[in-house]
Amino acid sequence: MTIGIDLSGRVAVVTGGTRGVGAGIARALLAAGATVVAAARRAPERPVEAADGRAAAFEPLDVRDPDAVTACFARVQDRYGSLDILVNNAGGTPYRLLADSTPQQAARVIELNLVAPLTASLAARAVMADQPTGGSIIMIGSVSGTRPSPGTAAYGAAKAGLENLARTLAVEWAPRIRVNTLVVGMVHTERSHLHYGDAAGVAAVGRTVPLGRLATPDEIGEVCAFLAGDRCGYVTGASLAVHGGGERPAFLDAAAGTPSGPPPMPRTPVTTDLEDADD
Repeated sequence: MTIGIDLSGRVAVVTGGTRGVGAGIARALLAAGATVVAAARRAPERPVEAADGRAAAFEPLDVRDPDAVTACFARVQDRYGSLDILVNNAGGTPYRLLADSTPQQAARVIELNLVAPLTASLAARAVMADQPTGGSIIMIGSVSGTRPSPGTAAYGAAKAGLENLARTLAVEWAPRIRVNTLVVGMVHTERSHLHYGDAAGVAAVGRTVPLGRLATPDEIGEVCAFLAGDRCGYVTGASLAVHGGGERPAFLDAAAGTPSGPPPMPRTPVTTDLEDADD
């Protein structure tokens, strides 16, 4: 028996799918045979393509606008005939200690990272529930939702809520629609230098991960494609960690006589699409 990922005939929407992790997810879904729509506020600087040259279509979308999301999914259904996979990837936050934030700033972060995926999932369900094959929804979560998240408190709280939302929807919408979460760790993207500095800084941060490096967007995408397909047909309500083993406990280095603190806190926005989350 050959075990592969075949998404031929499936139609996928990836929010924030024009760069970084989102582009890696879009490429992986394309490589598995899916028709992919990258929905984001800004068009990609270059086409998001798989190795075979197949490219993702682009749909302009601000995921914080529920009416725009519904209209976008309707266009996808009209154009391609179905909506089989939704990847809620768009998100982001500026670095700011909570005591230095206004309630409005915190609320906007939660709107983008929790409320927007909720409303997008509702819009996708309206399409998927009537399809013979149902559908698959994947939330892109974060290790920030599973550990303290100083400087990005509202973001961490939203990502924790996103995991709970996925587990709840998995129960409410079964058996027609599967809903799962990828809990993503640190990823080396085109914007990593904004968070970790030059190549030496990125490498130093990577050494805090048990696997010794940051993930690539395509590695996140490959796991996402696997979770979206029929090989995971009995997987729903799951949270799958893709973080290279997490963060190496500081006490291990301290015991060895080489104290090391946590990775440097990002002083610029943590984002997968909407870097100006304060807008």
